[in-house]
Amino acid sequence: MGWLAASDGYEVALIEGRVAARATSGRAAGRQLKSLPKALRDHPEVDRLRRFAEWLDRHAAACVAQVDVWMVSSLPVPTGLLARVWPDEAWQSALRDLAVVGDDPDEVGFLRDATDSGELRVVNLDGETVRLSPRTVTLPHPVLLPDLDDLREFAAELGVVQKVEQIHRATWRKPADLKASETAVSEFSGGSYDSRFGLAARATSLGYRVSGGYATCRVRDAGSLAEAAVWIGEPYWEDEVTTGGLSWQDLDGRTLPLREVGPVAWSEGMRMAAALYAGRRVEEGKDA
Repeated sequence: MGWLAASDGYEVALIEGRVAARATSGRAAGRQLKSLPKALRDHPEVDRLRRFAEWLDRHAAACVAQVDVWMVSSLPVPTGLLARVWPDEAWQSALRDLAVVGDDPDEVGFLRDATDSGELRVVNLDGETVRLSPRTVTLPHPVLLPDLDDLREFAAELGVVQKVEQIHRATWRKPADLKASETAVSEFSGGSYDSRFGLAARATSLGYRVSGGYATCRVRDAGSLAEAAVWIGEPYWEDEVTTGGLSWQDLDGRTLPLREVGPVAWSEGMRMAAALYAGRRVEEGKDA
């Protein structure tokens, strides 16, 4: 965006998300000022730029949220769609350097570019830039990626920085020795909070839904939906509360035996429970 005329002697522009000004006359002509002059703070052009900056922030957040949904659900995304949104800086920032998989599930690469023709350019695990043009790609949840530790090490060598947490997302793998009767996980139970309000606030700040006495997250796993839930206390409870057990339900409200929980739903449920437990009150001193 170029410089726009404002009041006499000044121009304004949006630079790195902030409204900046420069003088158009005098000794400082053409030089960007360190702060907005008082005469410009309520100028209509400045107000317009501020509102545009707020819209850009909301748009960028929406792009990240949508890509996160694609990744967590491992949904197939048309390559043509990626090509259409790629010129948008917000979409490009959200998508760039994500691990993608095309027609060959064993071929993983980091997305670097998308052309107008729908062709993707990715860096594969041999460090080579290759071109892919499948009809759809997936942005796999990290628990589904083979050799995740090797992939993380390679990403570090490439200097990969992901806007959407994928490669370095905390993951949990479901134990193989679960009993048929088990329906809940207690690993992150007992985290103390001074109030239910504080625990619910932490859940919502992390992006989880609070419904009744539970913090929940819904995950699409292998084509079906499951909802992970952690007990956080009755809505109007005002005294100290502790985090409860973690369980999963299908869309009909049936509690799933742990053996039936898919790998992504398991990992995301454990991630939520661990994040809530991490915010617990920690006692200090020798008797803690």
